[in-house]
Amino acid sequence: MLIKAFIDYLRYERALSERTIDEYRDDLKAFETFFKSLDGNLTWNSVDTDVAREWVVRMMENGNKASSVQRRLSALRSCYRFLMKRGMVEHDPVRNLASPKKERVLPAFIRDDEMQRLLDQDGMFDDTFEGRRDRLIIELFYETGLRLSELTGLNVDSVNLAAQTIRVTGKGNKQRIVPFGNRLLHIINIYIGERATLPVTDTAAFFITAKGRRMTGPQVRNMVKAKLGLVTTQRKRSPHVLRHTFATTMLNHHADLQSVKELLGHERLQTTEIYTHTTFEELKQVYAKAHPRAGSAGKDN
Repeated sequence: MLIKAFIDYLRYERALSERTIDEYRDDLKAFETFFKSLDGNLTWNSVDTDVAREWVVRMMENGNKASSVQRRLSALRSCYRFLMKRGMVEHDPVRNLASPKKERVLPAFIRDDEMQRLLDQDGMFDDTFEGRRDRLIIELFYETGLRLSELTGLNVDSVNLAAQTIRVTGKGNKQRIVPFGNRLLHIINIYIGERATLPVTDTAAFFITAKGRRMTGPQVRNMVKAKLGLVTTQRKRSPHVLRHTFATTMLNHHADLQSVKELLGHERLQTTEIYTHTTFEELKQVYAKAHPRAGSAGKDN
């Protein structure tokens, strides 16, 4: 009865979609089923915070992600706020109940040996303008950590060959200068030479198609996905994964966090710190494989 009253409120007063309403209903019925399984005499009005907390704990123990538990708890909070305002219950057992912390998802990245195979092994890129352009794009993502929008937005005058720098326009139209090395300079010069032989429609664009038009985000994304698929089986194969790969590689090779932050164009250092968790996970794996006693447990000294 109480669930129906809340669902009617969502449908007729808040005009939520039927899909959202169904999710609320399922979450609330799951909670009701749970507290009745503990004590058949419990009601929405007699449930206390301990019962609600036990529901959260049970969901986590059953393998539900923290994000899923947070969503269900949010539905329960909304319902109790409604019931309190309508005078249908006398107390709110979830008002001060803390939500489980959402798990931190470590960024996916391509291993060093996989990137070396893609960039150094023969046959990975066609011996054509498009093949050499695609190779440069992969190299640029890997060696500079550019975002997809930053790369497709590059113009001819963005690249300073003499200074070996790229002027990048990032989020919020903020510009930064990103350096590149001699290897990339050589590949860029080859690309520029071949680009000059094409009938270019968009003369400002740095990366163009064989027909002379600026490359689009989907075109670059599809190419990167196909090329990474040649060397890795991981599900995520995107330009952003190459950005993660750049940051992880830099930190694994002892670059300081502040420098990586500046190269990536992050506003806050906390955003860059996620990559320290990635490198630490890699460090733990190396330790587990290399140290003779890393895998031992329960043995006498």
